[in-house]
Amino acid sequence: MIVKGLEWTFDTVASAYEKFRPGYPDELYQTIFDHITLDESCHAVEIGIGGGQATLPFLKTGCNLTAVEYGERFSELCREKFKGYDNFSIVTNKFEDVNFIDDTYDLVYSASAFHWVPESVGYAKVFSMLKSGGVFARFANHPYRAKDDLPLSEEIDRIYHEYYDKFYNKKQKVPTEYNEEQAIQRAKIAENYGFVDIKYALFYRTRTFSANEYSTLLGTYSDHIAIEKTIRKEFFSKIEDAINRHGGSITLYDTIDLQLARKP
Repeated sequence: MIVKGLEWTFDTVASAYEKFRPGYPDELYQTIFDHITLDESCHAVEIGIGGGQATLPFLKTGCNLTAVEYGERFSELCREKFKGYDNFSIVTNKFEDVNFIDDTYDLVYSASAFHWVPESVGYAKVFSMLKSGGVFARFANHPYRAKDDLPLSEEIDRIYHEYYDKFYNKKQKVPTEYNEEQAIQRAKIAENYGFVDIKYALFYRTRTFSANEYSTLLGTYSDHIAIEKTIRKEFFSKIEDAINRHGGSITLYDTIDLQLARKP
């Protein structure tokens, strides 16, 4: 779930975010690089670098990469993480508040972050920034928990209803697995802003966590961080207990979607 206005929360858990949020499969990067060739003559922008999970493959092409990151702790973390790359720089600000020169960039991309930018502002700005022929790549990870263990999943649903739903005063919503139709609809958004050569791709993987690892992962999600501390502590404790009573581990089934679009 995305709760607008909680962008600040990630920076409070920068270290855990960098450790527990996943990177992206090699096949995804290869799909991007099949769409656009990057080298030392190219300029790219990453929107919302976070812990730098999606940065290194682009830096290794030799392109000049400017990252934009709202969080000061994330910015410092990534400056240290990529200090060996002279082609890396970072701006600490919201993407929509940073001035970029039009028709300058070969690639603009965002990994699990573009949903924080207002759609009309974000797409129009990316379009203006890109050179003719330049590419926008938007990708994100969509985890779906414990479909191999229905009793555990159902118990966690009940815990969410008791703590999460009541805290946010929302009706219970059972999680659903991200699907191809959703990826297609997301890809089509770019058509509304003048982009062409629009493509999408899906990638899959699994990740398995201990009870403590899983609660630490949950603690990197904005809407979970914003829950009142005492409630959050009991909420996570209940989830850990459920996992431990169901074998001690939980598996996430990830669907990673990639949307590609080109400026004419």
